[in-house]
Amino acid sequence: MKERLPEQPILREDIAAALRVAGLERGNAVFAHASLSAFGYILGGAETVIRAILDVLGPDGTLMMPAQTWKNLDPETGVHWEVPKEWWPAIRDHWPAYDPAVTPSVGMGAVAEALRTWPGSKRSAHPARSVSAVGKYAAYLTENHDLSDIFGDDSPVGRLYKLDGQVLLFGVGHDKNTSIHLAEYRADWAKPRATERSAIARNGKREWVSYETIAVDDSDFIALGEAWERASGQQTAALGNGMIRCFDQRPFVDWATAWLSDNRRA
Repeated sequence: MKERLPEQPILREDIAAALRVAGLERGNAVFAHASLSAFGYILGGAETVIRAILDVLGPDGTLMMPAQTWKNLDPETGVHWEVPKEWWPAIRDHWPAYDPAVTPSVGMGAVAEALRTWPGSKRSAHPARSVSAVGKYAAYLTENHDLSDIFGDDSPVGRLYKLDGQVLLFGVGHDKNTSIHLAEYRADWAKPRATERSAIARNGKREWVSYETIAVDDSDFIALGEAWERASGQQTAALGNGMIRCFDQRPFVDWATAWLSDNRRA
């Protein structure tokens, strides 16, 4: 089916205007999640989107996006569903060690992948759940991303909370909202544990390492997001065929923590 085009091509200034209507604030740090296809035809694609966001944020702003490499997990988790089980030992023995400067993101979208290679971009060291960032607080957000603290208080998403930053959902829903994982870490519920395994480089050698973390669960993120929008009166901005949501992360995470505590208790 042919993609439905908007009446006019979407320009950089159109995106910037819509971002301001949605509430993106100059000088702030923002965790953005984006889908180009949601809007129709954006002239210049991913590059135009990043430039528009940086236009609005200004020289003191910071843009962070996911740069995850979840294929760098043990095949038993199901991430290599396309290959036979007989190949799993080869994956464990030869999957490339994560390299923040080289390893491409997996399934994060064209905008996130463009930010990963943007001039001055910083990337966190987590071999499966990294983020990349550009701007004033890029180094702070991406440094020392502990293997076990994937989405917790000292992870990139937790550090954004400390900065009192924002969340930008650019054509995507709350099922892509990584900040809810921070609420998962904080909420009062029976958190299951998981052991993850990834390939890393240590002292010039490839190693397959194991680390403990909570087993995150995004199955109720859409319901949570819908409840949040009803409770908060979430403002949106239209752009082409899609919608933009932008909101302060800290009150959202506090609200989501309470919602998960109430709705996930055993």
